[in-house]
Amino acid sequence: MTTATVTNPAAATLAPRSAHTSLKRSRILFDTSADAQAAAGENDDTTTSASATITPLAAATSAFIPPLFSDPLLHKASISRRIKLQYPSEVNNLAFQGEEDEVRAAAEETTKGGSNKESATVRAVRELRQEALDRLRSGDHVDSSVVSSGEGRLVLHREQDLSGGGGRTAAAAADGGAIVLAGAAGGDSAASTSASSGGEGQKVRPGGILVKRKDSNTNIPTPKWHAPWKLSTVISSHLGWVRSVAFDPSNTLFATGGGDRVIKIFDLAKACVAAPDALKITLTGHISPIRGLAFSERHPYLFSAGEDKMVKCWDLETNQVIRHYHGHLSGVFALKLHPTLDLLVTGGRDAVARVWDMRTKHQVHCLSGHDNTVGAILTKGTDPQIVTGSYDSTIKLWDLAAGKCMTTLTHHKKSVRALAQPSFENTFISGAADNVKKWVGSDGRFIKNFTGHRAVINALAVNDDGVVLSGADDGTMNFWDYSSGHCFQTGATVAQPGSLDAENGIFAAEFDLTGTRLITCEADKTIKIWKEDERASELSHPIDMPKWRKKCIAEAKRRY
Repeated sequence: MTTATVTNPAAATLAPRSAHTSLKRSRILFDTSADAQAAAGENDDTTTSASATITPLAAATSAFIPPLFSDPLLHKASISRRIKLQYPSEVNNLAFQGEEDEVRAAAEETTKGGSNKESATVRAVRELRQEALDRLRSGDHVDSSVVSSGEGRLVLHREQDLSGGGGRTAAAAADGGAIVLAGAAGGDSAASTSASSGGEGQKVRPGGILVKRKDSNTNIPTPKWHAPWKLSTVISSHLGWVRSVAFDPSNTLFATGGGDRVIKIFDLAKACVAAPDALKITLTGHISPIRGLAFSERHPYLFSAGEDKMVKCWDLETNQVIRHYHGHLSGVFALKLHPTLDLLVTGGRDAVARVWDMRTKHQVHCLSGHDNTVGAILTKGTDPQIVTGSYDSTIKLWDLAAGKCMTTLTHHKKSVRALAQPSFENTFISGAADNVKKWVGSDGRFIKNFTGHRAVINALAVNDDGVVLSGADDGTMNFWDYSSGHCFQTGATVAQPGSLDAENGIFAAEFDLTGTRLITCEADKTIKIWKEDERASELSHPIDMPKWRKKCIAEAKRRY
């Protein structure tokens, strides 16, 4: 007697693809309602064959899932047992509910024999499944508002979604990335996808399976509230670009140097109120733009470095140069003093950082290893005591005692032009044209990115309250919370009247010792003093938490 085999059109379209995939690829599971399961084994009065009595669930399982065992009954039982172990408390909602009963019923019907005619239930379910698969293949928009409890339900998911823990319902499985297609047999089927918290439907890609990534595991830090900053005073004293700034240890004076080759020392209190006598003294001696300034905490000295290859030590009691430090082969772009030792560290266009003895003027170390200009320097009291940032897009941490490099950080893709460190923790930040990065100070481990400032960052500054300023070449300014990386204010400086619109770049920035005043040195030849808005509060300027949460989730999905 010739027997007819029930063919599955959906299996014919997916079988070639499934044959070459592993068990970790996408699976298609199928289940029917209680009425359909009860009617799945019914046959007509005519004789039935063994092939025609296979239930829709058995056909879908054997067609869509690569076999684990040669025997299909063992294969179905193993899948059922594995899924029930993952969902022990919600067995009634599983796609494989009642599968062992169906396997036994199919085995009994196989021994009895049957008719070649296809049952009405099998035919209706096959048509429903084919229509659902056609909707997925064509990429039709799936409406999340229509969910019906029809006779069949087609669940598509990935195997790793099953390992999320026991006790998950089918609806919870859908939220983790499943597509549930529901519809009545023989009628128009409706489709539903797991929607986001906002209830928005999602587009299904043609030929693929939509898997929604869970966002609940993303760690979203709570940013600290900071008052916005506003412009307080504009000082127009230099005749060229203002390139450097430094505060004295008593917080009563600050010095600036620029392209006009002079150093100007101002009284901070008078400068904040734009007093006409704020300028105390002007020092001349360099023959090129001045790129670095630093006050000594233990001596009445001011150190300056310029593009004329010279490093000078000024005695502020006599206002004269008392020492020169010779050795750089090109312009000097950065200068820092060691916090505890009488050492001076300078870096420049000769791609090296030189360590000088402040008193003897001798060169202690020549820290070589960079391939381009050393544009930024940090000094600390603990190892690594020197950190250098270079235009070769690398950051190096140096062992001061040995004069050798401890670690090289290559995360940046653009020139590192600015470095800054807070006083309350052993970390530091670096700024480049790609983004601002935060590092562990002891070993240089990467912590996080401060993303959002898309410009060439020339200046970074941090105060004791955890406010970070990043100033860029195009005049844009971003204020960040140091601990969380939240950007709470963005803005841009305005060039003074009479200047070109392009002359709004920020070259240097520094907070005073109290952290309540910020000084920026700009390309329009001005010195701008900024302060916090004293009228602002958490009610008038709240933190935009939805935007911050969305940004954190987007960055968590991004691969760096």
